[in-house]
Amino acid sequence: MNYSDLIHKSYEFPQRGFHTKNQELYFHDVRLMDLIEEYGTPLRISYLPKISEQIQYATSLFHAAIQRHNYQADYRYFYCTKSSHFKFITEEVLKNDIGLETSSTYDLDILARLTADGKINTHIPVVCNGYKQKTYKRAICNLINEGFENMIPILDSTSEFRFYAENIRENFKVGLRMAADEKPNAEFYTSRLGIRADELINFYNETLKHSNAELKLMHFFINSGVRDTSFYWSELHRFVTKYCELRQHCHTLDTVDIGGGMPIQTRLDFSYDYEYIVDEIVKTIKYICEKHGVPVPNLITEFGTYTVGESGAMIYSVEDAKQQNDRESWYMIDGSLMTQLPDTWAKRHAFVLLAINGWNKDYRQVTIGGLTCDSDDFYNAKTHGANIYLPEYTEEEPLYLGFFHTGAYQDALGGCGGIQHCLVPEPQHIIVDKDQEGNISTELFCEEQDSAVMLQILGY
Repeated sequence: MNYSDLIHKSYEFPQRGFHTKNQELYFHDVRLMDLIEEYGTPLRISYLPKISEQIQYATSLFHAAIQRHNYQADYRYFYCTKSSHFKFITEEVLKNDIGLETSSTYDLDILARLTADGKINTHIPVVCNGYKQKTYKRAICNLINEGFENMIPILDSTSEFRFYAENIRENFKVGLRMAADEKPNAEFYTSRLGIRADELINFYNETLKHSNAELKLMHFFINSGVRDTSFYWSELHRFVTKYCELRQHCHTLDTVDIGGGMPIQTRLDFSYDYEYIVDEIVKTIKYICEKHGVPVPNLITEFGTYTVGESGAMIYSVEDAKQQNDRESWYMIDGSLMTQLPDTWAKRHAFVLLAINGWNKDYRQVTIGGLTCDSDDFYNAKTHGANIYLPEYTEEEPLYLGFFHTGAYQDALGGCGGIQHCLVPEPQHIIVDKDQEGNISTELFCEEQDSAVMLQILGY
């Protein structure tokens, strides 16, 4: 049995985003060997059409659920910019009817640049999340004063509000983040982010009600994301109940912001019923609101990883095969997992892993080793969630492998363009797009980092 037989017998294959032709892997109908032959490895890939596909799919699910349940309010998709700040990502996102979620001062500099470039205008909906230092709060005030009428700072603490009240000239909108309880096995009981549930109503009646701010939104965030677990549904129920209580005091409150994204595929046997989850969210919120006699809220969701995760890939060459004992075989690659896919070692996060070529060869069980001298620079069966099998490597024929659905956070966490462990260079990064006729185009976004750039950063 060869590698192709193994994959086809172990999983439903081909599947969405992956198929083979002539014993080679295609990613979203893109022949990866073409990219390797043109650009070499290691190679980071961003496939832009997948981003709009994700946005449109989730939006259609919410609109369908709203219609099915006769839910008398609207829905809007928001993109969490922190998952990937690249300009080409943001511009692809903005091809859709979306809002933006920010989390830091420089996010707002990006908004200002997009406005100057004509990519957005001051009417775009923006929610500003996170714990806010003075520079972040000042930037929010500046943009609201400059006409960003739909920008909503979401209060992470009651003390945060004073700065806006003193520095925003006209009436403005605010949101409240309710601190969520963490899942039972977490290291702490309640999130450090947000305001305690039992403080919200008093804070509104004693402060917001007598200010020039209009309370419009309540924000709900679960760190583990939108999952079909008793913990998630219990926290959602607790949050919506508190929304209903606060809505009885504040009639301008009309929106619920559901943070914490939906998961993406990290294995070939991934299963998640998106339609069911969205339907349950809409149905649950309507049921609780009707029970308390308040209008259902408008819904917004903040999806980051879900938006961009499945658009990304990292391609490597196998440099060498090492048999270190009777049981452990290593494939050494031409890049670093620690620096280029940091979630694999920091969070033991799995990605879809497949060979690019050699599907007609026999296979072997391996562990993948990165370039650095750190003992944590590896990817094994425990991280992957299953044994890792790849085609046999020989020195006579190159072997390439790919980690897929790596489009969220890896650049930012790995330190894109900076100094990385053992001075392993940032890999070259290409953008892959497809026109309406289905023609594939590629563009080199950045070349592999060279020593001159790193030495300058280090002061040499």
